[in-house]
Formats: sequence, C-alpha cells, structure tokens
Amino acid sequence: MKKAILLLAVTVTLAACASISNTKKSDDPQWISLFNGKDLNDWVIKINKHEVNDNFGNTFRVEDGLLRISYDGYENFDEKYGHIAYKEPFSYYLLRVEYRFHGEQVAGGPGWAFRNSGAMLHGQDPYTMLKNQDFPISIEGQFLGGDGTNKRSTGNLCTPGTNVILDGELYTPHCVNSSSKTYHGDQWVQAEFLVLGDSVVHHIIEGDTVLTYEKPQIGGGGVDFFDEKVKEDGKPLSSGYIYLQSESHPVDYRKVEIVNLEPYKADKRKLDEVLSKLRNKK
Repeated sequence: MKKAILLLAVTVTLAACASISNTKKSDDPQWISLFNGKDLNDWVIKINKHEVNDNFGNTFRVEDGLLRISYDGYENFDEKYGHIAYKEPFSYYLLRVEYRFHGEQVAGGPGWAFRNSGAMLHGQDPYTMLKNQDFPISIEGQFLGGDGTNKRSTGNLCTPGTNVILDGELYTPHCVNSSSKTYHGDQWVQAEFLVLGDSVVHHIIEGDTVLTYEKPQIGGGGVDFFDEKVKEDGKPLSSGYIYLQSESHPVDYRKVEIVNLEPYKADKRKLDEVLSKLRNKK
C-alpha cells in the first residue's frame, strides 16, 4: 500500500513538473513559419505588367520543399519585376529568412539585378498595387550575392517610395550599403530583420547587425505607376506586408519565419527579455 501511495505521489509530482515545464515553454517566444514548404496558398503574387495573382511563367513555385523564384518560363525578363507577399500584415516582429542564389540570370535582366533579391518590409497591401507598378511601396532589405571576386555587401537598404532616418538625418537616396561581408557562390545565407513599428529597424546577417535606421515613412521615388491615393508622402510606416522579390536571378528560400513581437511593444523590459531568449536559442 505504501509503495502504491509513493508511486502515486511521484506520478503527481512528475505531472506537476511537466505542467510547469509546458507553461514555461508556452511563455517563450515562438517562431511561426510563413512558408509551409508545400504550397503558396498563404501568399499573394504580383508581377509587373500582370494582375494580382497572375503567376506569369510559374515564376514563384514550390520544389523540393523550397520556395523557388525561377525564370525557365521566360524568353526575356522585360522588366517583369515580381513580388510575393504573405497574406497578413505585421507591425512589431523579427523576420528570419534563409536564401541562396544559383544558376544564371535570365536574358534581359539588368546588370544591377545580378544575384539580387530582397525582403520587402512594411509593404503596401498587394491588392492596392496597379498592374504596371514595378515595386511595392516598402522598405527593402536587399540581398546581393558576390560575383566571385569583388566585395558586395548584403542586407542593404533600398527605399521604393519610402524614406528613413539614418544617422539622425532624413535619408532620401534609393539605396545604402550595409557593413556585411560578401557571400560568393551558391551558399545559404541567413538574414534577419528586427522591425519595431515605425520606430527602428535592424538588419542582421548571420547574427551580426549590419545596418540600423529609424522612422520609416512614405516618400521619395524608386517606384513607378502607383496609385497616388496609396502614396501618402510623410506618413509613418508602422506596419505592412512582407514580400520576397523576383528581380531576374534565380533564388531559393528554404526558411521564412517570424516572431510576432506585438504583445511586447508596450513593455521594453519584456521585449528585451524576449529578444535575449531568441538570441540564446541560436
């Protein structure tokens, strides 16, 4: 009888510990996969010169568990800049993607688009893009691959229809380079973007913060044939859609995931604690 009571006590204790452990795990920040490795049902496609969700040439596809951007259905690129947006907007978040360039650039692709793609942050609703609009109004975390010889940073900033505050001043040129190293060849590269509403954005490549800026806002050039009602110059960008980009060079994405930091935006101490946990998990 005593053994039975002891066994019951141990069982209850273990169950209680398991419950506490599970509670702690549920309190931890959780990565949410935006790309499920199977299909693009949660994504919206917009390719220049085509209507929303016209996936011209099967540009965006899923193969071998990868989100692939390919051009074997093209004879000539012809400025068909493409973007694929996740179906929901975000405001405070940490985005992580893993990408690689490979293969050859499609005929007609501009020289600057060699091994060039990007993650568009705080982007406009894809359903508000006009047929001949080349880029979404957004903040671009630009991905560049090396040519095997020259230095070429990645995790840069480009600003189609936007401006930011950089080093305390309004930055209006279209792009600025980050401090990242060059990644030659077809290797996988991890890029993260810590986006805190309309306050601050950090670009992080392979764990190193390579660029920081503040107060993203609508304004400036770098985007054509947009709906003027959407481009409200001077309006702070506090939220928006996340896009991946098609600019004429084949690129694969094997991971697109996010931690929603919205619950912590009013509590800086808790936000710092959450970010510390995420760093320690790596």
